[in-house]
This record gives sequence, C-alpha cells and structure tokens, in this order.
Amino acid sequence: MEPSVGPKRATLAQVAELAGVSVMTASYTYNRPDRVSAEARSKVLAAAARLGYAGPDPSARSLRRGSTRTLGVVLGEHLSYAFDDPEAVSFLAGVADVCADHGYGVTILPISGAADDAARIRDAAVDGFVIWTTSDDDPVLAAVRAVRRPAVVHGGPAVRGMGLVTIDNRAAAAEVGAVAFAGAERPAVLSLPLSRERTSTITAGVAGADVSFPVTRERLEGYRRAAEDAGFAWRDVTVAVCARNDAAEAERLAATLLAAAEPPDAIAAMSDQQAAGVVRAARAAGRAVPGELAVTGWDDAAVAAELGLTTVAQSLRDQGAACAHAALGREPASLAAPWSIVRRGSTRA
Repeated sequence: MEPSVGPKRATLAQVAELAGVSVMTASYTYNRPDRVSAEARSKVLAAAARLGYAGPDPSARSLRRGSTRTLGVVLGEHLSYAFDDPEAVSFLAGVADVCADHGYGVTILPISGAADDAARIRDAAVDGFVIWTTSDDDPVLAAVRAVRRPAVVHGGPAVRGMGLVTIDNRAAAAEVGAVAFAGAERPAVLSLPLSRERTSTITAGVAGADVSFPVTRERLEGYRRAAEDAGFAWRDVTVAVCARNDAAEAERLAATLLAAAEPPDAIAAMSDQQAAGVVRAARAAGRAVPGELAVTGWDDAAVAAELGLTTVAQSLRDQGAACAHAALGREPASLAAPWSIVRRGSTRA
C-alpha cells in the first residue's frame, strides 16, 4: 500500500482565480490591505475560505522581505536550563522584553556539543544571535561568524566582529572575595565549570591556562587577588568545581569540603544558587554562618535576600535586554554592565 499523501496546499494564484482578481490584488489583501478596496478584499477572503487557504507561507514571506523578525539565543546548555536556572530565566526575560517591544520573536538554539551544532546555527531562521556565555574554544562561535548576521556574546569570550555585554568579573570577584576571606584561615572557592567538558572536581590553586570559560577564569583571577591580598598562597586555596550552576551539586561538594580534616572557614561561590547549596551543607554539618563559615554568592538573586547572602549584584535581565538591543542594531554592540557588592549577614564584619 502506498503511503497516504495529504491534500496539497492551496496557492495564492488559485485564490486570485476563484475571486476573479489579479494575483497582485490577492497578495496585497494580505500584505498591503490599505491598497485593496473593501469589495476586492471581501472576494479574496471568501475565495481563500472556500479553498482552505490560510495565507502566505511565512518562510517565503521572510525570504522576500529579507527578515524573519526573530532573534536567536544560542544556549550552550540543555534546553530545560533556560527554564530551570533563575539567572538564565532573568536573562531571557530581558531579551524577550526587547523583542516584544520591537515585534520580534525569540528562538532558543540549545547547543549540546554534537556534530550538528554548526548546522543548527547555519539553518536558523533568525536575523541575529545572542550567545549565552561560553568557552574560548566553542566551535559555535565560528559557526555564528560564518553566517554573517549581527551577533552579541553575553559574558564572554570577546570575539572579533561580535558585540560583548558583560561586567568586570575580575574586579567584582576581587572585591567580594576580600569580604569573604576577611578573618578566614582556610578560604575556598566554589567554581562554575572550567571547560566544556564540565568535570566536577576538588583541586587547589587552579591555573588560568586550564580554564577555557572566560567568565570562570576572570572570577578565579579575582578571587586569587583577594586571597593573596589576605596573605594566602593561591596554591593553598581549595577550589571545588561544579559541572553546572546547580544548588544540589554545590551542596554535595560543600559537604565534602566541610567533612575534611581541615574544613574551610570561608567559601566564595560563583552564584547564589551555589551559595544556597553551601548554606544547606553548613546547616547539615552544624556549622554556624558566618561565625564558623563565611559564605558569599553572585547575582543577587531572590535566594540571596532570603538567606541573607553577601553577594555580587548584577542585573541579568538588563544585560539580556542590552544584548537584544545590540543584536537588533539599536544600541552599541559592546557594554560594560554595572555591578556592586551587597553585604548581608553571611560574612564576618
């Protein structure tokens, strides 16, 4: 038995013939209604209804006008990350705010490291790209450059020909690290991933050459400055690396650190989600915060206020909006976003 074939889609030419008007008049009915009389428009719409014609094909219309009116967000994470991670949600909301204001849609392009990632970028029907923070060696960056559409990177890396919206991660880490390590004897850092391999590990004194995520690398450099200014050798500072920005994983790593013979008495985390995991681990281990363990986070998310976390405040929503504006050509392509330190009760005076 041959496979069944659905009914063919009615064409604009067939609609025009049935309505007794020219193809141009039928086309104007959908694309330039102000140029069609009420009588002609009524005939075209009646003919379209009889034939089951839903209107011009959107993809063909986009090709004709040279615009899809859609912005692509390249996300180097599992698609669910866009809905689960509070910072990603805030960032995407900022992108969506701008797109909605300008009549654009948003397409999320999750990148998994698979062989077809470049093809997914090449085939994306979008007018420009916003790239969520990624690594120096991510091949998706070259794929985006190759399609020659406007593109903006959030966080890093800096790529020639693309915009960049970020904060001074190095300076912010140095400042919050100074608060975290004040009065400490055994400082530690809870880090975001070092590379696209996303290996979870506990090590010491991570070298910048081993870190391909610029955001992670710059924050580690800032924490190193803070540790050395406080009199610690960086090689003696424990760095627990999370594979993801995940509170549960951070809690497990923090629990391991706190169970050591010489546990840390200060942990600077690279996100508020991680810091929340540290606080839970401290409570489970019976460690008082901040008396026995100072904790700092990053982002000033809602959980930071709930837990009284000292943190780096930045607006991911504003940064998402800035990326979207830049990708649409409505603001400068590069921007140093503002940040500040919010001191709460999770650190020592």
